[in-house]
Amino acid sequence: MRLANKVAIITGGASGIGLATTALFAKEGAIVIIWDITESGQATADELTGKGYRVYFKKVSVAEKSEVMAATIDTIKEFGRIDILINNAGITKDKTLLKMEQDDWDKVLAVNLTGVFICTQAVAHYMKEQQYGRIVSASSNVGLRGNFGQTNYVATKSAIIGMTKVWALELGRFGITANCIAPGFIETQMTQAIPEEVKQKLTPMIPAGHWGRPIDIAYGYVYLASDEAAYVNGICLTIDGGSAR
Repeated sequence: MRLANKVAIITGGASGIGLATTALFAKEGAIVIIWDITESGQATADELTGKGYRVYFKKVSVAEKSEVMAATIDTIKEFGRIDILINNAGITKDKTLLKMEQDDWDKVLAVNLTGVFICTQAVAHYMKEQQYGRIVSASSNVGLRGNFGQTNYVATKSAIIGMTKVWALELGRFGITANCIAPGFIETQMTQAIPEEVKQKLTPMIPAGHWGRPIDIAYGYVYLASDEAAYVNGICLTIDGGSAR
């Protein structure tokens, strides 16, 4: 198992890509702690624990520093280390520039960008002490090419690519790698809100000919979190069927 006995925190790990990642990490031998704001995280943890995996749930808002710090300390107290941080939590509040409210901007940046900063800063202190760590964050292929009606979302996903490169430079000498993944069109609860006629127009833009599945991204997370990727640092891995061209 590629993640045997690694202690992994997965934000937004109760649904969509996060849920697929939680299940795959558990199967690969990791001790997984889900950080999520939805109570379904406990049901996920219970179900996987019932199958013999080691999965735990902590109700955490990544945008609230006090909650993140408390959950980080609890993890260290219980398991003694944090090997992997998957910054997967994210939200959308789409509107065109001229219609976007300040609240739409603030809420998306709080979760998608500030939350990534808060979680990474909290965990990186302990990774530095243990001289080992894997930090993988969720960007998006729209962070590379832009997307109509997503000024706030695209801003966060572009910024994550830049932050990842900075963290690779700053943390690499401590045995910590920092990378990110840029998913394309993935079938999740978030994308279910897209009207079917819009989906039909988007599909021909994907050279692979179909939308991706959450597990496609989870496989990428596993690779970048594993020791197989020990010399992979500061990259943005695009998993989008070729649509970011």
